[in-house]
Amino acid sequence: MMPGRIGIASENPLGLSWHDSALIPLLNPNNIMDYFSERSNPFFDRTCNNEVVKMQRLSMDQLKMMTGVEYALIHVQDPILYVIRKQHRQSQTNAIPLADYYIIAGIVYQAPDLASVLNSRLLSAVHHLQCSFEETMSYSRYHPSKGYWWDFKANKPGLSPFSSAGQSAPKEVSTTPKEEPSTLFQRQRVDMLLAELVRQFPLPTLQTTNQANGVTVKTENATEKNEKTADGNVSNVTIKQEPVDPGTSEMTNGNAQGHAEIKTEIKQENMKPPPEKKPRSM
Repeated sequence: MMPGRIGIASENPLGLSWHDSALIPLLNPNNIMDYFSERSNPFFDRTCNNEVVKMQRLSMDQLKMMTGVEYALIHVQDPILYVIRKQHRQSQTNAIPLADYYIIAGIVYQAPDLASVLNSRLLSAVHHLQCSFEETMSYSRYHPSKGYWWDFKANKPGLSPFSSAGQSAPKEVSTTPKEEPSTLFQRQRVDMLLAELVRQFPLPTLQTTNQANGVTVKTENATEKNEKTADGNVSNVTIKQEPVDPGTSEMTNGNAQGHAEIKTEIKQENMKPPPEKKPRSM
């Protein structure tokens, strides 16, 4: 495969990248410098001392004896990361760094210098500060009689307060969930599940019989309620339920059943006659 170049603009080396897909699986610390010195690599300078030593078939140890631009491998994290430095050698012990290049997964990039990093961070900070000031000014209101005040309800949520007039404002997004009708399958499935639950758990039936087969049941309700009659008097009602003697029970369809006789005793206390009407004196 032919080597490929990926870049934003050829003028800015920080936006460029280069790789050779055919050699990426074979990279190691021994051949990484040969991979970086490929002719299609835009980051490699043909006039450097590395090219001179390669053409003369000399040892790479001769680079320290020369002066000029050279490339040196300064960091290895095999098999994914390699860092190569471009430097200008002045003597055997003195070399001035010019640029750093890092190779990640076979793709070569140029590392940004300190000035580029600071410039990018400052530009990003200034941009966010400017957006904050513009949004803050959109909430400011002024009236000659009231003065200045803040109105945070002026802008609807989801709208940018500093959007340009030429652009159409985005539609307000509704937060209420959309109700959709149920399908026929859902309705039939729910009805089937409800019927199955009713079959497994039937509703209990209420039984109101107070006696069975001559068993004595006595219920007394002595709750007193202050109820006013039509004439304004208060009556206390007491209801007693007593069993009937089994010997005096009635025969119904040839079976003897004991019936409970309910005796109701109504005690009226404080029953006062209504006041007599006095004739008017003429």
